[in-house]
Amino acid sequence: MADKKATKLPREKYETELLRLQTELVKLQEWVRAEGTRLVIVFEGRDAAGKGGTIKRVSEHLNPRVARIAALPKPTDRQRTQWYFQRYVEHLPAAGEIVLFDRSWYNRAGVERVMGFCTKEEYQLFLRQCPIFERMLVEDGIVLRKYWFSVSDSVQQDRFRRRLDDPLRRWKLSPMDLESITHWEAYSRAKDEMLVHTDISEAPWYVVESDDKRRARLNMIAHLLDSLPYHEVAPPVLELPPRPPSTGYERPPRDLQTYVPDHAASL
Repeated sequence: MADKKATKLPREKYETELLRLQTELVKLQEWVRAEGTRLVIVFEGRDAAGKGGTIKRVSEHLNPRVARIAALPKPTDRQRTQWYFQRYVEHLPAAGEIVLFDRSWYNRAGVERVMGFCTKEEYQLFLRQCPIFERMLVEDGIVLRKYWFSVSDSVQQDRFRRRLDDPLRRWKLSPMDLESITHWEAYSRAKDEMLVHTDISEAPWYVVESDDKRRARLNMIAHLLDSLPYHEVAPPVLELPPRPPSTGYERPPRDLQTYVPDHAASL
């Protein structure tokens, strides 16, 4: 695959625009809460494509009681006997909530398909049912946005290498991630077939070029905001009440409690 190198966005421009967009995301959150909107955002893409970092920036200043991240582990033995979409339905939002799916039901069209974790019949059933499932969500009033983060093979390889050398990010690299290197073309074919079947008018796919993570984050957030008819909701008027006069309370002696040692003093 040819490497399409994007010019890296300067950090100062990135941080300035990110703050502006995050301010708009807070406005979006308050609109979702006020209108009782149910918003689902699906983040998909190859390993190391930048999904996690984007989700972190989207949710960074949002109320976790309104916006939550659904990053499901592998299914249990019991869940494997359920209807495939069942465990994802449990995480769908109620009125006034936002759910960010860090990977989603599309696991079946990607890793399960490529690595043989599902049968051919299960895969074909998924391709038939997924558009129906998503149309049902939209018909019921859920606002659904689906983003595919696209990364070149050379950039993915470089990110994997940096993760191996970084003790703070090594946990992001799993044996399954490394196997994806040797199955690059198989994942590409699986992605292409998935898009053919599930890029529907009611819930289209939006591709995010993510060789430059900064650009990818800004482009995804800006697109999300532009795609929704949100508006600023006037916040309630709040005033700090006056502190009442003392009634004689005295704090207990400090030696009766156990304090955290002052590690900062040793720096």
